[in-house]
Amino acid sequence: MKVSEVMTVPPVCVEPHVSLAEVTRLMAECAVGSVLVVEDGAPHGIVTDRDLAVRGLGGGLDPKASVDAVMSPRVVTVEATDELEVAYRTFRRTEVRRLPVLDAGRVVGVLTIDDLLLDVFRRLADLLGPVAWSVLHEPPGPPSETGAPHEP
Repeated sequence: MKVSEVMTVPPVCVEPHVSLAEVTRLMAECAVGSVLVVEDGAPHGIVTDRDLAVRGLGGGLDPKASVDAVMSPRVVTVEATDELEVAYRTFRRTEVRRLPVLDAGRVVGVLTIDDLLLDVFRRLADLLGPVAWSVLHEPPGPPSETGAPHEP
């Protein structure tokens, strides 16, 4: 399975000059914990709700300060065409929780730990669904020695 099949689209992105107040509003409006900072579609940084709380507004910065004052400039990325296994290894190796997804150097989505967990749960449900339904259709009680349902 490819990263593009699991990633969140569209990614929430801003340019480096956008104010902390605007980024905070955007996070709340879009119900996300991070915003990608991009220049001409290419990743420039990432800012999380924690960055805003600790280094930004919580750290005494003016709400009009630009997001590049608090963003993390080190951005670990994956390609949209990468297999999910690449993303799993990247998450483990780098200990980040969010990976911007690129296509030809431009941000096209974001892959989070939550996206991977949802994918695992979906796969598990697909695998166990038929078993669960067959169990629900069996009468209660242990099966007889012949394999037929137990009759009291």
